[in-house]
Amino acid sequence: MTFSAILRKLFRTSICASTAGSVDCLEAHRACGADPRCEALFHGVELCAADAAVAPLGEQSASECLESQDALLARHPVLLACRCQRGSRHEEHCLHVYWSVRLQPGEDEMEVSPYEMMPMDTHMASLIAASSSVPQDGLNHCLKAAQDCGLYEKCGALRSEYVLACTKRAGGADRCNRQKCHRALRRFLERVPEEFSLGVLFCPCSEPLCGERRRKTIVPSCSYQEKDGPQPNCLHLQSFCRRDDLCRSRLADFLHNCQSSLMSSSGCLRDSAAGFCLRAYAGLIGTIMTPNYISNSSADVSLWCNCEGSGNQWHDCLQLQRMFTHNPCLSE
Repeated sequence: MTFSAILRKLFRTSICASTAGSVDCLEAHRACGADPRCEALFHGVELCAADAAVAPLGEQSASECLESQDALLARHPVLLACRCQRGSRHEEHCLHVYWSVRLQPGEDEMEVSPYEMMPMDTHMASLIAASSSVPQDGLNHCLKAAQDCGLYEKCGALRSEYVLACTKRAGGADRCNRQKCHRALRRFLERVPEEFSLGVLFCPCSEPLCGERRRKTIVPSCSYQEKDGPQPNCLHLQSFCRRDDLCRSRLADFLHNCQSSLMSSSGCLRDSAAGFCLRAYAGLIGTIMTPNYISNSSADVSLWCNCEGSGNQWHDCLQLQRMFTHNPCLSE
């Protein structure tokens, strides 16, 4: 790492550490737009970020882009500390601003969530805590969760919407329209109160029929896995995800909130509130990184991918896989 790169990283760290509370990225961009010089710098960095998303920048272009980025952040530092609200009406526009000022993110930046940390409803947090133990009453709690969802009009309507989108065959083909399926899934998870939406995702099970209902909640044959053909490589999946502001953000949120720690009783590095990791996990559903339960007989989850063909990035691929398969923060 060059000396200028070290200074740049220290500058970014000091901004994030010194900012009390978060500013919405759209508000930060509007404030920048009131200053013609700031707006011109932002537009230049925005173009750099778009080019970097397609292919690595050349040495000269990268140097010029980093100079523009430094000048922008020196003039309007709040752009680096701004955050977005997940599920908001202008979420994708906000995320575009967030990632534009970061150019091509490094691994450390992918572990900083672009979202405001919204406290989970205490009732929902208690329900999640209660569901962590497998029930011994023999009831199909996932069936009950689905019935409760149906009794709440908005939950029932949006659930029917995504089930239809994820089962309807597109243009006579023997497969669904995955993009429409994912969009409908996100609408359900973002617009239905967590008591109902997370209830059907994380209902506790003690028998296979319950587990099957839980596994099929997100219609795996469309949203989660390919019907035919081999699984994709996990790093290729991640690479495609990082080209999309929304998917990149949901992945960064998951990596941030679900980092494990052996020193914490919850297994999580960030032990600020119950349910933050599960909320971040649910945020991945409806993206190319959609995870799911791997069987009807356990609560183990995974991505639909493997590490074949990873070459010298084998360790990186396994590390990504294990965030889902061997993560005490998520499993606990």
